[in-house]
Amino acid sequence: MAVIGSRQQLIDYCLRRLGEPVIEVNVDEDQIEDKIDDALQLYREFHSDATFRNYYQHQMTDTDIANKYVTIPSRIISVTKMFAGTGGFIGSTNMFSFNYQFALSDFHSLTDVGAGGLAYYDQMRSYMELIDMKINGLPIINFSRRQDRVYLWSDIEDGQLKAGDYVCFEVYEVVPTPEAIATDPLRRGEVSTVYNDMFMKDYTTALIKEQWGMNMSKFEGMQLPGGTTVNGRIILEDARTELTELRERMRLEYEEPPIFLVG
Repeated sequence: MAVIGSRQQLIDYCLRRLGEPVIEVNVDEDQIEDKIDDALQLYREFHSDATFRNYYQHQMTDTDIANKYVTIPSRIISVTKMFAGTGGFIGSTNMFSFNYQFALSDFHSLTDVGAGGLAYYDQMRSYMELIDMKINGLPIINFSRRQDRVYLWSDIEDGQLKAGDYVCFEVYEVVPTPEAIATDPLRRGEVSTVYNDMFMKDYTTALIKEQWGMNMSKFEGMQLPGGTTVNGRIILEDARTELTELRERMRLEYEEPPIFLVG
């Protein structure tokens, strides 16, 4: 079978698995669209293949400074780190600053074998970064996912961040759908096989089957021409059993293990 590369191809695939065109699946198109959205939401929440680590850069504005937060795209679901700005002891790029001159003066250690060479330089660099962290500390941030905001505390309060400065965050964002790639000029050339994921296909099919059973259960006991009786309850129960098993499989096989903080 060809790779499922669009929303409509996923819909057609799921309906064929449920019996179409041999059997009529009594589910409205809008209901199917809702079920695909529900499947994508669970997939992005728990599946390890649904997100990837990336870096998001933002130039601060006067509004950001006044608000003390940065608005980020909704595709970002987690912010794990903010990289220190230029105000640190080590990270300066101003060639006339003490920070820059200190790093430059230590460059001779790279070529001076008697002074320890690269090993010595690496040790001293790590040592100075430790001093930097103890004196200046790490940026304090708070990510509010449902507001699409990253609140910045220390760097704004002590004046290290000003309008025009750049900040960079380590983030996790969702793998885009083919439709999102097609409508975003910045994503041209990217490829997405979200809809072809094995779990997405199974889970979406089960969700549509559940909706089919719910629709048909409204006509429970109704007799059709030929003497057959509508029994949507069986379809509904089968679908819910499948969904329970799929959710359990998701948590056991596809979800990233929890991160334990020690100390």
